[in-house]
Amino acid sequence: MRLARIAVVAPWLTLLSGCNVVLLHPSGDVAVQQRDLIIASTVLMLLIIIPVMAMTVLFAWRYRASNKDTPYEPDWHHSTGLEVAIWSAPLAIIVALGALTWISTHVLDPYRPVARLGPQKAVPPDAKTLEVDVVALNWKWLFIYPSLGVATVNELAAPVNTPIAFKITSSTMMNSFFIPAVAGQIYAMPGMQTQLHAVINRTGRFTGFSANYSGEGFSDMNFNVYGMTKAGFANWVQSVKAGGGTLTRPSYTKLAEPSDAEPVRRYAKIDPTLFGAIVNQCVAPGELCVSQMMRMDAQSGGQPQASPKSPLSGILSPRMVPPHIGLSSSSTASPRKGD
Repeated sequence: MRLARIAVVAPWLTLLSGCNVVLLHPSGDVAVQQRDLIIASTVLMLLIIIPVMAMTVLFAWRYRASNKDTPYEPDWHHSTGLEVAIWSAPLAIIVALGALTWISTHVLDPYRPVARLGPQKAVPPDAKTLEVDVVALNWKWLFIYPSLGVATVNELAAPVNTPIAFKITSSTMMNSFFIPAVAGQIYAMPGMQTQLHAVINRTGRFTGFSANYSGEGFSDMNFNVYGMTKAGFANWVQSVKAGGGTLTRPSYTKLAEPSDAEPVRRYAKIDPTLFGAIVNQCVAPGELCVSQMMRMDAQSGGQPQASPKSPLSGILSPRMVPPHIGLSSSSTASPRKGD
């Protein structure tokens, strides 16, 4: 019977042996710190979970109905020592977890530039941060390198041991940018810009993907991440400039159309104002930017100011807003005092 059980379990263990748990084998210092946080939190919780599970089995065995040697005490109801053990151990673990969470929340803040390249390896004073603008499209990823003047689709490259600053947004719907080997996930939202700072510590190819379901092409919304030497990254940039096209607002509008399993694309030239226009949702000619609408709204005392060419026209059109309703800059309707 025992051999039969082993024969059933062994194939599944063989399959699991080939798994690469990337979260536990990261290639970037930020991801390493996040892994250490996961391990420390798990160990702290196991300090109480394992004894409780062990005592559950022990008590069930010791006080079973067939055990006549255990004293029978039906009137027992309190033990000070047992109460202290029951409450002090979980309380100590909660305090430790709270302190660990508070510290890591500040140290691993995705908006905070990396303070080190690795354990006991500070960021050099002359180190230049690589800036990458990220746009989640349906269903692909656009990466813009503003300082280099190039862009790619579904391909991200960066030199190792170099701070990376991501600015992240989305074209139409909420998404999530995640490279498990490099750093934690952060959301990409239309009309907003989030940030993520990271560093890659070794060369190689890693996988990034969308961690938030976003529709039909979600399962193919993956991209390759390449950690390169500085010389290798310089050669990669030159290859993009030599064989890429031009990313303008019209070509972006075409690119933003929904598509599945999009191949890698490269752009040797980019419109430097494109990312700001994507964030402000005014890529098309004549569209009123969100920042302009908010400024006009603030200057008008909360009255809707959307123009017919605005992407929000019809939603904020004065014809659709009753005269007793005012819209704040956050587009939240509220009646005036006295209504």
